[in-house]
Parts: sequence; C-alpha cells; structure tokens
Amino acid sequence: MACFGLTVVRHAETRYNKDKILQGQGVDEPLSDIGFRQADAAGVFLSNVKFTHVFSSDLLRAKQKYGVAEGRPLTDLKAMAKAAGEQCPSFTPSGGETLNEVRERARDFFEFLCQLAVEAGQKEQEVHSAASNSLGTSEVKLVFPWTNHCSEPELNSNGGASKLLDANILVVSHGAYMRNWIGYFVSDLKCTLPTTLTKSQLSSVSPNTGVSHFIIKLDNENILRPEINCVCLNQDSHLVGVSAECVAPKMF
Repeated sequence: MACFGLTVVRHAETRYNKDKILQGQGVDEPLSDIGFRQADAAGVFLSNVKFTHVFSSDLLRAKQKYGVAEGRPLTDLKAMAKAAGEQCPSFTPSGGETLNEVRERARDFFEFLCQLAVEAGQKEQEVHSAASNSLGTSEVKLVFPWTNHCSEPELNSNGGASKLLDANILVVSHGAYMRNWIGYFVSDLKCTLPTTLTKSQLSSVSPNTGVSHFIIKLDNENILRPEINCVCLNQDSHLVGVSAECVAPKMF
C-alpha cells in the first residue's frame, strides 16, 4: 500500500483579490505588496518540510474560467446570477467553466498524483531492496513532516508523526479550484476531517497562502479508492502579523 502527503496552498494576494475582482485564466494579475509578504511568510512556514514533487499554476499569482465575468467585480457576477434566478457560486456565466467541470479537472489531477505516488513507492522499494542486499540494512522512507504545524490530537488521529511516506507533494493553486477539490475529497472520497472543523470552515474559500495538508493511503490494486485524512484545512497562522487585510474573499 502506497502512502503520500499532499499539501495544497492557495496563491498569495493580488490587487484583484483585495478589490474583489474576478480573475481566472484570462487574467494574470501579479502579487500585491501584501501578497509578496504573504508568500514570504508561507515560505518560512514550509521551509522545514521536504517535498518530493512540486506543482504550481502557470499564472503569475500561482485556472478557473469566469467567461464574460472575467476581470469584472464580484458584484457583477452576483447580479448576473440574480438575473438568471441562480445563486453564487453555483452560477456559471456565459463562456465560463461549470463547477462540475472544475471538479472533473480536479479529479483527473488527483488521480495523476495517486499514480505518481504509487510509482515513487515502487522505485523506493527497488532502491531499498538493492541497498539491503549490498549493505545488509534498509533505509527508511520520508518521515511525516507536519509535526510542528498541527496539534498532537490531529497527528495521532491521522497516522502520527512517525508515518512513513512514499512521496510528499506540494500543489500551489487557486481558491475556487481548491474548494472544489476539497469538496470532491469529502463528498466523493469520504475524506476524514479534523474533529474541530466547522461546516462554515469547510465551505469557505482558503485565505491567500492558506495551507491544507492531507495524508493519503492507496491500495495499489485500486488507487481510485484512496483513504484520505485531512490533517489541517486552510491553516493561516503564518499570516499573523503580516497584515490585517489578510482575510479570505468570499468567491474566487
């Protein structure tokens, strides 16, 4: 059975975030001054964590499409939804990407990560087997790195700090995409959540540079039915003192 860590971080603040303007694939807004400070703080927070694989959006701020609402204020999207008799965020503007399409994209990427972890575990086994034969010893795999970022109960309930990992993956992405991805984990894959997590926290968009961490166990015979444990969701303690404006917007 393969086991890997998955850390998902939202991109830092842009001016459009601050002004509540929608930004998807058609808007590549750079980080604001506060955003750069947030990114520095997140970097320090994660500096002692060893990642085997890192993936990032190809946009400057970290892809969700908002169609005709791209680059327009959030209030415009709400007005469009109201005129159509629908509610945000389930409303899809003309030319936009539906929530189901976002979730499908997230599912495909997660399945890719699962396969990557299985292959990494197989390679590790081959290396350890060769080392054992030549040296008479067996090296350990990656040790679960989240000891300093979670409370003791969370660690104990999610495998413990001594859990060995085949891979430890970092993904830097976008708020709406992350919320859909986590929704897929919870509703479709029955992800186990921290006992202190509220429904409001689960449905909220991550703050800029918010950090979520998961431990994922895979059955090599059926990697599409993983066991997922959420260690922390939208962790933002590293933002204390960065700015009073570091608050998650309600959309995007």
